[in-house]
Amino acid sequence: MPVGYLIPVALVAVGTLFALRPVPWSRPLGRPSYYFGLAANELPFAAFFWMLLLPTALAFAEGDIASAGGWAIVALAAVTLPGLAVIAHRGLGDRARIGHAMDEGLGAGWRATLAPDLAGGLRRRPPLARILFLPILKRRPDVRRVANLAYGDAGRRNMLDLYHHRSRPQGAPVMIHLHGGHYDGGHKNSQSLPLLYRLAGQGWVCISANYRLRPDFQHPDHLIDLKKIIAWVREHAHEYGADPTTLFVAGSSAGGHMAGLAALTQNDPAFQPGFESADTSVTGAIYLNGWYGPYFGQGPESSPLAHITADAPPFLVAHGDLDPMVPVTDARHFADQLRQTSNAPVVYAELRGGNHAFDLYHSFRFEAVVDAIEGFTAWVRSRERTPKPQRNTAVE
Repeated sequence: MPVGYLIPVALVAVGTLFALRPVPWSRPLGRPSYYFGLAANELPFAAFFWMLLLPTALAFAEGDIASAGGWAIVALAAVTLPGLAVIAHRGLGDRARIGHAMDEGLGAGWRATLAPDLAGGLRRRPPLARILFLPILKRRPDVRRVANLAYGDAGRRNMLDLYHHRSRPQGAPVMIHLHGGHYDGGHKNSQSLPLLYRLAGQGWVCISANYRLRPDFQHPDHLIDLKKIIAWVREHAHEYGADPTTLFVAGSSAGGHMAGLAALTQNDPAFQPGFESADTSVTGAIYLNGWYGPYFGQGPESSPLAHITADAPPFLVAHGDLDPMVPVTDARHFADQLRQTSNAPVVYAELRGGNHAFDLYHSFRFEAVVDAIEGFTAWVRSRERTPKPQRNTAVE
């Protein structure tokens, strides 16, 4: 049996199975299901070309299909192909589903309300070449990463990376992103990089930061770190061309939980010990494949749900309906609670077939999410520019 041919085909077959039928994280097969299924779920085209088509062509060319075992592997590849097609169809369809979510959250004519200069920078087509051939390549030649800037006194866990366009345009908006990892792992420069590089390439200043982790630190220590990052941006980001009066906070998984808390506790001195007077307000929040409930072993006050008020900032929430770590019902509940209470718009995009950590690669799904985030932030920024009606106080 041609083992060199079997390995890539078997990996894709197992990944496809778990992408279509993920096992909940809490069950015995939860971890391997997640890790095997993630790449197949987000990169079905790359899996087909590099792991099925190319190995099959090489196996035939080298005469490795002469045995019954060789033909069995060909049959396994053939059986896997329809599953990859289903996965690809779901990912491609998310662009339309996300577009519908934007219309629902911002209004059907939201594009027409954008400031002309912001509307002109929006991307309307996915980057096909990158998605199909270089989905794991994140860097861009027009973007510079300034690594390991300290924002606190906790060593490498209080460091951030800053991304900016090499031309360093002035007045740039800011996007801060926090990584996931169950609050006990993960690191900056790992998640949502297609988003950060895209925005930085469009003139934004973007931040990806570490924060202190469990078990040595607990809530609200992580949230305090994020507040310190916001304060650092307000004090230093102008050195890189930023206008920190326009500042969005985003996060993935645990980072989403933290971003949601930060957006809903703006300028709360309880979470700003020693820097109570710092401005930690945000323009809007991006919540990606997040956790929405209470923090480990703590009460409901440690959940973003407990802090929703009428003056919450605009939110964009994106969650996969096959997320094995956080049930999609939790995301729906959070979005519903926001809509019922907040005066600001809420965009809730449910991704069909989406797994946890869908933001790792240049996939059709995540590029559609990136475009929605660009549109959402452009809408919010356009509204910020709109002059507020002046109250007439003249005596008649």
